[in-house]
Amino acid sequence: MKAAFVFPGQGSQSVGMLASLAAAAPVVRETFAEAGAILGYDLWQLCQSGPESALNETERTQPALLSAGVAAWRAWQARGGGDPAVMAGHSLGEITALVCAGSIGFSDAVALVQFRGRVMQQAVPQGAGAMAAVLGLADEQVEAACAEAAQGEVVVAVNYNSPGQVVIAGHAAAVGRAAQACQSRGAKRVVPLPVSVPSHSPLMREAAGRFRERLAQVEIRAPEVPVHAFDAGWHDSPAAVRDGLYRQLFNPVRWSSIVGNMIAAGTTHVVEAGPGKVLAGLVRRAEGGRGLAVFTLDSAESLDQALAGLSGGDV
Repeated sequence: MKAAFVFPGQGSQSVGMLASLAAAAPVVRETFAEAGAILGYDLWQLCQSGPESALNETERTQPALLSAGVAAWRAWQARGGGDPAVMAGHSLGEITALVCAGSIGFSDAVALVQFRGRVMQQAVPQGAGAMAAVLGLADEQVEAACAEAAQGEVVVAVNYNSPGQVVIAGHAAAVGRAAQACQSRGAKRVVPLPVSVPSHSPLMREAAGRFRERLAQVEIRAPEVPVHAFDAGWHDSPAAVRDGLYRQLFNPVRWSSIVGNMIAAGTTHVVEAGPGKVLAGLVRRAEGGRGLAVFTLDSAESLDQALAGLSGGDV
């Protein structure tokens, strides 16, 4: 048995997330209270009651998803769950993975992602940027559609999620044109994403510069569990963590390659820790993914199922 823990990024948030898990594991509410004390508002109340529009603001979404992933991991640990062979996170989830791997302290990470969300939002005015998921086209077709649709603006492929699923981002108008270009090429669907900034696009370079300065002030250690970087490399030193988190802001996330590397390394079980089932679905759609045992970890029932599926010691 060789397990991987993966942590979701923006788009997985929802009002009411982790309510069942919190009822079964007190550490969930404790984690959100710890985060709320740093943020200066009741993060758990926001996540349970909304409004959804506030939860979807990047500056609030990022601490919410970080806290949710860490809370799920702590609930796993509290029930005696073992350490995985590897961790990875999608976009923001990469920071969650680093926290759970002992590289960044949770309190530091909460303040860090609040700052990250703020500078990302400030880099592009509200409504000026957009992201959308393109379903049913090859990577090269999506890239060609973006090149055709740019017309002097920015629109690029930013998340290579699985065969036939690529996320694009950039100026809102250019993303709209690229969506039409993808549909004309035979895309099954183009789905706008509930995020307020064009993450991983060149429009984030200014934010990345400010984020790098903030990263220099944060204590970072080498991860105790191997953690994949956004480009399918590794976070194997504090310097690599700082450089990777900086570059991630304006470069594409190679999630499909990360999953491919996990499968090639002999991974047998994957657990998505945090709200939703987005990454679990992507893992199953990866080449060779159908042979994996895939679990989610966002409710009392799913925690029991994951513990039963990966019972006993380190995994």
